[in-house]
Amino acid sequence: MGVWDLLMVGLVLLLGLCGVLVPGVPGSWLVWAAVLWWALKDPKTLAWAVLVGATLALFVAQVIRWTLPPRRLRESGATPRMAVSAGLGALLGFVLVPVVGAIPGFMAGIYVGERLRLGRHAEAKAAVRTAMRSGGSSVLTELFACLLIAGAWLGAVIWG
Repeated sequence: MGVWDLLMVGLVLLLGLCGVLVPGVPGSWLVWAAVLWWALKDPKTLAWAVLVGATLALFVAQVIRWTLPPRRLRESGATPRMAVSAGLGALLGFVLVPVVGAIPGFMAGIYVGERLRLGRHAEAKAAVRTAMRSGGSSVLTELFACLLIAGAWLGAVIWG
């Protein structure tokens, strides 16, 4: 697979990761489609193993999301700015503390964004609690699965 093809797959993966944070955008489907495209264009055992792992990870994430309460983020006062700060926090946490850092990074991103917006610790802490109870855990589950898939793809491209 050529460099331009890999860049396109990476771009679709990135769009999928951003799409997870936007309601109504099928972010996890974009991530899975990018890995499928890569596996079809570069038919190696490792590529197919990443595709199977991506499929299983997204299936498990969907099962977990079905057990969680439905998303009600807009009614709780969540803003697009909060989604961006949560996503950046998750990505930063995923990179700094591989894999498991995405979870505290997601919540820290919400906290920092709300602390900057509201100015007080108690209000920012309450905003994190409200966001996680009203659907943030559902978004976090999907984002975490997609970050795992993107990390597996990147690892397979670099070391495979």
